[in-house]
Amino acid sequence: MLGTIVNAIAILVGGAIGLLLKKGIPERVSGGIMQGLGLVVIYIGISGMLKGQNPLIATISIVIGGVIGMIFDFDGRFNRFVNGLEQKLAVKGDDGSRFSEAFITTTLLYCVGAMAVVGSLNSGLTGNHEVLYTKSILDGVSAVVFASTLGAGVLLSAVPLFLYQGAITLMAQFLAPVLSDAAVAEMTCVGSLLILAIGLNLLKVTKIKVLDFILAIFLPIALVLFM
Repeated sequence: MLGTIVNAIAILVGGAIGLLLKKGIPERVSGGIMQGLGLVVIYIGISGMLKGQNPLIATISIVIGGVIGMIFDFDGRFNRFVNGLEQKLAVKGDDGSRFSEAFITTTLLYCVGAMAVVGSLNSGLTGNHEVLYTKSILDGVSAVVFASTLGAGVLLSAVPLFLYQGAITLMAQFLAPVLSDAAVAEMTCVGSLLILAIGLNLLKVTKIKVLDFILAIFLPIALVLFM
């Protein structure tokens, strides 16, 4: 749970700083920070990939998981759901609705995506919090920007993030004793491939729909039994 706790604290600290700054931080500075963090995310992805022992398992997992994800359009459906939810619940206008807008916008931003899932799984399965620590910095920086423009509702988004990522981490901890070391290693490898994709997206090198491949993380559980 340590990674999730740090992530929630980073949002609170970043949001508090944003409320103090009011005018936000220059786009050139925030953009540069995000690019630097993109490089770190790529490094974490490559490091995790090396823990896999069977490249064939990773290949089959990515291919099958990706095909299923694209057939059912995981990324598109999820984004449409998020956009629809935001439009229904966030109404601009008075201070109360602006607080709601800030809360909903940042909650969706921090809780959706592969990094929250992969980071929480890594935290629960292996006790490795690197992905969530990096996500904490990303979320903290964005919290500064959002809080300076949208207000205090940003800070409240730390609560659903803690509950969401905490639940995934606890589930992974529950499953860890049942899974073999080989399964955990290959799940880490596949998850790290997705982390690498996130890093490339942050640098705007690619536009990979990472959520379409999210199912691939769980396929090694079955594949290690046959390979």
